[in-house]
Amino acid sequence: MKKIVLDTETTGLSVKDGHRIVEIGCIELDNLVPTKNIFHVYLNPERKVSEKAFEVHGYSDEFLSTKQKFFEIADDFLKFIENKKIIIHNAEFDIGHLNNELNLIGKQKINNLNVIDTLELARNKFPGSGISLDALCKRFRIDNSRREKHTALIDCELLAKVYINLIDQKEPTLDLVDNDINKISSFQNKGDYYKKVILPTEKELSDHKDFLKKNLKKNYF
Repeated sequence: MKKIVLDTETTGLSVKDGHRIVEIGCIELDNLVPTKNIFHVYLNPERKVSEKAFEVHGYSDEFLSTKQKFFEIADDFLKFIENKKIIIHNAEFDIGHLNNELNLIGKQKINNLNVIDTLELARNKFPGSGISLDALCKRFRIDNSRREKHTALIDCELLAKVYINLIDQKEPTLDLVDNDINKISSFQNKGDYYKKVILPTEKELSDHKDFLKKNLKKNYF
């Protein structure tokens, strides 16, 4: 199944206080490899951005006033995530805001069963340790220097890499059936592989076999 890495930015923390979404970013993964399919929009929240939220993402009321409203992009968004698992860091926050937006326009809410929360994965894997996106990037040595502000697409790119590491996945497997060499090359050039695989040399393989023979003979004969 294809997966979607998703992130939102909002006018503030709580939907109970009337806060709304100002940005949605989604990156599609196919067999854990990012495809060219992304969904990204800035939104007019029809209310002011709180000072704290502005400090986080930097989107001003003036900038957002000219953007589309959620109801105008809702169908395209729902089509993009349809029948796909959604990967989110702190899903309670993002799904809460998305479902609030969907509820306001009479659309069906997103089912939590379709959501993978990397915050929960990290909490279970590293109890007592830092599990923010920045902390996980540091743990997995993922370069997050571009993350000067919390913007949805950059956070999605980082979260995709964090997710690969959280599930202990090695090199993503490419589907070579379509022989899309350009696609493969683009991933290699952009560094979109998340874990580097270094193949042993012939000498290293030979030395390893000799080592096993000597040690097996020593221990068992």
